[in-house]
Formats: sequence, structure tokens, C-alpha cells
Amino acid sequence: MQDKLLQTPDGVRDTYDIECKKKRKIINKLHHVLELYSYHDIETPTFEFFDIFNRDKGSAPSNEMYKFFDRDNNTLVLRPDITPSIARCVAKYYSDEELPIRLCYTGNTYTNTLKLQGKLKEITQIGAELINDDSSAADAEIIATVVDCFTELGINEFQIEIGQIDYFKGIVAESGISEEAELQIREYINIKNFFGLEEYLNKLDISNEHKKAFMAFDSLFGGESMLDEAEKLVNNKVSLDAVNRLRRVYKALSYYGYEQYIGFDLSMLNGYNYYTGIIFRGYTYGTGNAVLTGGRYNNLLKQFGKDAPSIGFAFSVEELIMAMNRQNIEIEVSYSNTIILYDIENQEYAIGLGKNLRSKDRKIELIRKSQRSSIPEYLDYAKREHFSGLLYLKDGNTIVAYDLINGDESELNIADI
Repeated sequence: MQDKLLQTPDGVRDTYDIECKKKRKIINKLHHVLELYSYHDIETPTFEFFDIFNRDKGSAPSNEMYKFFDRDNNTLVLRPDITPSIARCVAKYYSDEELPIRLCYTGNTYTNTLKLQGKLKEITQIGAELINDDSSAADAEIIATVVDCFTELGINEFQIEIGQIDYFKGIVAESGISEEAELQIREYINIKNFFGLEEYLNKLDISNEHKKAFMAFDSLFGGESMLDEAEKLVNNKVSLDAVNRLRRVYKALSYYGYEQYIGFDLSMLNGYNYYTGIIFRGYTYGTGNAVLTGGRYNNLLKQFGKDAPSIGFAFSVEELIMAMNRQNIEIEVSYSNTIILYDIENQEYAIGLGKNLRSKDRKIELIRKSQRSSIPEYLDYAKREHFSGLLYLKDGNTIVAYDLINGDESELNIADI
């Protein structure tokens, strides 16, 4: 029983000591970039009413949510996604605002995935939402912000893959297939089963041109030149407009000088019901998953009573840390805490010294020396806990200062500290 009390449930873990410092450092760096783009902080509740996240809103399936009840028998859920919460807030607090709204957030999300998948069920996200701007310039700016986030962390080898949901939707509408056929075709494309797709298409009563267009998703990825091939495959306005939109986004990103980070993948159809146009993911070495997801969701706020186009993204902080560790990218953290060690007879002097140093913005830990422990044992402890120094108060006037970073030792007068 005691051993079980020390364990965490499947899919969650503790973060402590140096790992926790690194995690906070990454979040602070990303938040700094968002501030530079004039995003304003917002916090939403960890749990909300189930209806905020039900399938009509495009979030996780019901069986992947952690659900519980309040005393009034309302169904509540731990948020599987933060964007619908932001949409609710904007509809409530910015209902009359028609000009751009920029909001950013940091928080944990909870998804009750299958046990054997080996995925974390609680992850930390930091993201941003740009609302009330339906322009290709907004699409480009949000992706440029993502690029700056990567480089701020020292990650220089990464790729942003961009898709466009409307390109697929245009072909579906033009072909006249049923909703059931649409879902099946999308599933084949998502899992990259183009042999199965070809067999399925041959059973449908659609033109050879539409069959060719659906099969072409096997090769609709690459650089800007791929867009020319995609354009040749379609005649409907929705798909053509989608391609032209991607061209405008790419052109704007070229003004930022970020072309080398951009690729296109029109077979990217995940989150199909959630997104309404451009969709993108960010990849880097060291993790098999996307460290970033995002896209345009122009219909979401409408479900909360405000018709406002929106686009946003979210980084998975855990995936970023994994990637940076495997790429040997150093996450620099500060070791500036100092221990003041004192004997009981010098307690008054130690407390006064501690107050004085804290008033100067120094990080101080006071420890009364035990007779059972030696100075070397305290020094070992300080090194284990990543302190930068230890001050041993010998008496009311004299201090022995240990510099734990450089390994120096000196004797000082208390007035010189």
C-alpha cells in the first residue's frame, strides 16, 4: 500500500529539480516571443462544462475526456484542449470587438488515451490565438511567430508543414460523394493507405478526374512548386482558392525570410471538423511527434455566439524538451541560490544577514547547522541541490564563503557581504 502511494497514475508524471527549471525556462522564452508579437495573457479554468468541448466543437472524443459531476449534477471535464475555452472567453468578453484580438496562454491539457499507447495524458501547452483577422497576412504572421519561437529556443533544424483543408473539401463537393464516402476517403488519406484508397475509389460512381485528384494526395507534398501540380488537378473554385491562399501565405513568409522552414502537405487532414482552412504542424529531430500544431478555425467562435475568424497554434512543452535533450541543445538555467549556514549562537546575525541579502534580490536559504553534520556534508548537499554558494557564519563578524561554481573558498567580514 505504501509503495502504491508513491506512484502516479498511468500517463502522468512528476517534474522536479533541474527538469522543472528547464521547463519553466522554455515556457518563459516562448512567452517572450509572444509578447514581442503583442499577444496578451489569458487564463481559463482547468475544468469546464462538457458542452464546451463536445464533438460539435471539434475537440477530443467523449471517451477520451476525463469527466466528472458537480453537486448540481452538471457534467464537467478536465480540458482536453484550450482553444475552445479561449473561444468561449472571447465570445463573452470581446463580443463587440471587430478588430484583431491577440491572446496567449500556458496551461495543462488532459486526454484519457488508451493505456498501451504510452502517451502522456497530461501535457503542458503554450500557445496563441489571433482572432478577428481572416487575411492570408494573419496566416503568415502566426507561422512566422512559430518560426521565431523555434529559433528563440536554439532549435535551428525544424520544418513547418502546411496543409489546406479547403482543398480537399472542394474536391469532395465537386465529386458529389456521400458523407460516408468522404469519411472513408479521408481515413485512407490520413493513414496513407493509397492501395486501399484506389480499391475503394473504383467502387464509387465518380469521374476518373476525381479519382485521380483523390489519389494524387499521395504526392501532394513538398515545396512551393508542388502547388502548381495541385492546381492542375482541380477545377472547382474552393480548391483553387485554397491553393492561391497558400501562395499568398508563402509569399508573405518570404518577406520574413523564412522560406527554408516551410513545406506543404495537402494530405494533412487531421482535425478536419475543427479546422476550416490552413492547418500546420511543426517537426524537429528527437521526437516522432509534432511539437506544434495549429490552424484556422473560422467556425468555432460562432458556436459560442460570436462570428469571428480565428487562427492559432499550441506547442507541447514536453515534446520540445525531449527534442532539445536529444539534440543536445543546452537549456541554460540560473544557479544563483545561496545557503547561509550558521550555528545556533549566531542565529540573530544569520537572520539579519539573510534579510539584508534578500532585500538586494539575492536568493537565500537559511540552515541552522546540526551537530550531526559536518561542513563538507553541507557542501555536498549544496552541490546536489544546485546552489551557487554557501556562506558559513562563524561568528557575528566572520564568514567563510564557498563558491560552488568555481570551487573557491575565502574568509570575509560580514560587512563586506
